[in-house]
Order: sequence, then C-alpha cells, then structure tokens
Amino acid sequence: MISSENGLLRGTVLLNVRGRDVGSFVDEAKPKLANQVQLPPGYYIDWSGQYENQQRARQRLMIVIPIVLVVIFGLLYLTYNSVLEAAHVLLAVPFALTGGVYLLWALGYNFSVAVWVGFIALFGTAVQTGVVMVIYLEEAVERKRQEVGVLTRKSLMEAVTEGALLRLRPKVMTVSTVVAGLLPIMWSTSAGSEVMKPLATPVLGGMVSSLLHVLIVTPVIFFWLRERQLKKGATKVSDEIATEVDRETSQGLLGSSPAGNKEEGINHE
Repeated sequence: MISSENGLLRGTVLLNVRGRDVGSFVDEAKPKLANQVQLPPGYYIDWSGQYENQQRARQRLMIVIPIVLVVIFGLLYLTYNSVLEAAHVLLAVPFALTGGVYLLWALGYNFSVAVWVGFIALFGTAVQTGVVMVIYLEEAVERKRQEVGVLTRKSLMEAVTEGALLRLRPKVMTVSTVVAGLLPIMWSTSAGSEVMKPLATPVLGGMVSSLLHVLIVTPVIFFWLRERQLKKGATKVSDEIATEVDRETSQGLLGSSPAGNKEEGINHE
C-alpha cells in the first residue's frame, strides 16, 4: 500500500518517547538528523503526531495565557479603580507560579498542554484568594477608623494585623480542602492518570506557595499602600492649613492698613 499526504508520497517512521517530553526530544533530534542524514533532492523530514498537536496547542496557549492575565487585571482595576491595587492583588500569580514550577521540578514532570491548563486554573484561584484577603483587610481598617476616628501608623498596623489574623483560618481551610481533593489524583495509577497528574501538580504546588503569599506578603504590601495614602493625606491637610493661615494673615494686614494711614495723618497735623 502506497501512502501519500498533500499529493506527495510518504514514508512513516513510528516511535514512542519515554522518560521525557516529546517537544525536547524533537528539538534535540532535529539538528542531529540534519547533520547525519543526507536526503535526496525533493525529500524532507516532517514531525507529526503528538508533537504536531502539542505545537498547535502551544501556539494557542501563547495567545490565551496573556489574554487571561489581561482580563484578570482589567477586572481587578474595575473593582478597585486603582492600578496599584490591581497590581498588588495580581502579585499572587507569580507567587503561585513559583510553587507550581517547583513541584513540577520535584516530581520530574515536563511542561505540556495539561500543565499549562493547570496553571490557568491556578491563576484564577490565587487571584480570588488575594481579593478575599484584601476585602478582610479593608473591613478591618474601616472598623479601626470608626473606632479611633483618625488613623495613625500604629492604628493602621493594628488593623492590618487583625484583618490578616481573621483570614488565617479560612485560607488554611481552603488550601487544605484543595490539597485533600488533589492528593487522590497524585496517587492514582489508573487509566488517564498520566494526563490528570500534570494538570493537578501546578495547582497543588501553587496553592501552597499562594498560602504563604496571601498570609504574609499581601498584608505587608497592603500596609505600605495605606501608609502611603496616610502620608499623602497628612501632607494635603498641612498644605490646606498653611494656605488658610496665609489667607487670614493677608486679610488681617489689609484690614489694619487704613487705620495705620489714619494715625499717620493725625500725627502729621
């Protein structure tokens, strides 16, 4: 049987890759074949099968992942009306990415389409937990403002600490639930586990690193941003007071000028 493709005769060489990802194998094999195999005129080598499907999926992911990050940032900006606040919450993404990458490296998994799908799911979960933490912190700051009236650096620190402690138990429970749900997938050896394990690994590692970020880094950055607002507010009030004092002084000088002129006229007479 003569097989053909795109109007050309085709000879097929089948192989299975074990112990590494298909992409790195093909990238390594291409230059070796080019140097060691001399093809007659009109012949060429093309890689198909799983590698071809992986390349198509990778091209789509190169478009989808930036779109996902832009959409998340846009939603955060619409929520907070501030670029700094949106960027602050979006910092959960690289921290979650770090945990997922380390767990992939520890388990010896290679990057694949399933891994990137897991990272996309992780990004949304990490940002959601960051948003909830910020809500807790803002509520704690508002309660402290109603309690003391005017916030100082010390009262702001107390409010942020209180809000972070309130979020500690719910966050730990959330991460524990996710980990408990993913561990059976990591232990599975049945059919389909070779696809589900790479998908669950970045979510599992990212949730752990996201826990550290939300409980430690997020309150610190939140405190810095609110402290910056306090300093700006204090500077603005000081400028307004100085302007009001200058205005009153100018009005006082203008009001005393006629009396001074009158006294000078009397002395002259």
